[in-house]
Amino acid sequence: MSAKRGKKGPEQAPASFDESLERLEEVVGELEEGGLGLEDSLERYKEGVGLLKGCRERLASFRAQVEELTAEGVIDHDQDPDAEGGDEDVSAGGGMGELDTPF
Repeated sequence: MSAKRGKKGPEQAPASFDESLERLEEVVGELEEGGLGLEDSLERYKEGVGLLKGCRERLASFRAQVEELTAEGVIDHDQDPDAEGGDEDVSAGGGMGELDTPF
């Protein structure tokens, strides 16, 4: 792998969660592949740790936003069979009747 890919600094950090996750996957791949020197491996590892931290922070932020919207009543999970605890009605026969699938 080329050493220039790992030279991203904080000023060049990916702008979105998806970009960060994609770069993290690249870094992990480079480390798993081997072939990097010790210094380059350490730099990739540091970059990966930073990307992982950023992804976790963004996920926590997204989760808080969803919880806030849910608490405000914007989203009603009572009728959502995929929501936690919402699938008992479907499996107990209160959902689609004799059919297991909607099609």
